[in-house]
Amino acid sequence: MGANSDHNHDNSDEQQRRSEIYTYEAPWHIYAMNWSVRRDKKYRLAIASLLEQYPNRVEIVQLDDSTGEIRPDPSLSFEHPYPPTKVIFIPDKECQKPDLLATSSDFLRIWRIIDDDETPADVDIIHNTGSVNNNTSGSRRVEMKSVLNNNRNSEFCGPVTSFDWNEAEPRRIGTSSIDTTCTIWDIEREMVDTQLIAHDKEVYDIAWGGVGVFASVSADGSVRVFDLRDKEHSTIIYESSEPDTPLVRLGWNKQDPRYMATIIMDSAKVVVLDIRFPTLPVVELQRHQASVNAIAWAPHSSCHICTAGDDSQALIWDLSSMGQPVEGGLDPILAYTAGAEIEQLQWSSSQPDWVAIAFASKLQILRVDL
Repeated sequence: MGANSDHNHDNSDEQQRRSEIYTYEAPWHIYAMNWSVRRDKKYRLAIASLLEQYPNRVEIVQLDDSTGEIRPDPSLSFEHPYPPTKVIFIPDKECQKPDLLATSSDFLRIWRIIDDDETPADVDIIHNTGSVNNNTSGSRRVEMKSVLNNNRNSEFCGPVTSFDWNEAEPRRIGTSSIDTTCTIWDIEREMVDTQLIAHDKEVYDIAWGGVGVFASVSADGSVRVFDLRDKEHSTIIYESSEPDTPLVRLGWNKQDPRYMATIIMDSAKVVVLDIRFPTLPVVELQRHQASVNAIAWAPHSSCHICTAGDDSQALIWDLSSMGQPVEGGLDPILAYTAGAEIEQLQWSSSQPDWVAIAFASKLQILRVDL
C-alpha cells in the first residue's frame, strides 16, 4: 500500500514474493464485507451484494496463496433477504466454536458454515431451517442457525443498521436500529439480554469497548457510551457542532480503548475522540477530498487507523503524535487510490498486514507494511 513496495528477491522469503494487491470482481455491487478471524481460514472473507431488490447474495471468498487468485466457493454462496448492512464472522481465532457468520438487514441472522471435515454429528447439533442454497457438492454449505427478531408481535420491523460481535464474550452481539434502540442479543439462548432506547433519532452504528461496555452513534449527532451494569444512564462523549448532522460510523480502538473515531454524514473529515475528555475531538483527520465512508483501527497497533471514502482513497494515519498540535493538520503516512469510491474497509485482525477494501463490484486486499 502506498509507495512501500521494497521487494526482497530471496526466493526463500515467501512473504516478500507475494503481490501487494489482490483483486476479486463480484457479479454485483459489493457493500458489506469482512474478514474471517479463524487461524485455519487465512485470507477468507465474506462479501454481500447491494441490489435494489428483495433477494440479495452473500459469497465467501478466499485467496489461493499458490495462484494469487481470490476465488468464491459456490457451495458457500447463499441468498439473503435485502442487502446486508454488515457481515461479521464469529471472533474465534482459536477455532473453539462453530464457524458462524452474522448478517444484518431487516433482522439479525446467524449462519453456520459447514465444511467438508465436519462430521454428521457436528451438523446435527444445529437447530436451523435447513440449507439455504441448492448446491449439493458434498457436505460444504451454509445453513441458517437463527433469525433474531425482537418484535414478534408486529409484521413491521426497524431495520438493523449495524451490529458488533463482542470479542471478549462471543455469545453477545449488539445491534443498532432506525427505531432509536440498541439491542444486546445472547445468540446462544437466541434471546434479548437488553434493549435500550439509545438515542433521540435513528442509531447508525454500534461498537463494543469491552465485555459490558458499548458505544453508538446516531442521526441525533451524538456518540454515547453505555455500561450494561447501569442501563439507566449513558455518557455523551461527543456531539457534532452543527445541528442535524448525523454521525454514521463508529470505530473503537481495541488496542487502546481510550480512543474512538467517528464519521459525520457527507463529511470529508474523521473525528478522533479521547473518552477521558468528552465533547472535544483530540484530532480531526482532514485529508480526504470527499465524504468518508469507512474507518478501521489497526488490530495490532494502538496508534494507526485507516480511513476510506468517495475520493477513492484509503489513507493510513499514525496518531502517535495526536496529543500535540501539528501545523496545517496531520498527514497520512500511506495512501492507496482505488478505481472508484471506496464504500467498505476492514483490517484483518488475524493477519494484520492486510487491509480489505470494496469499491463498485471489486474486492481488493492490500498488503500494509507499517
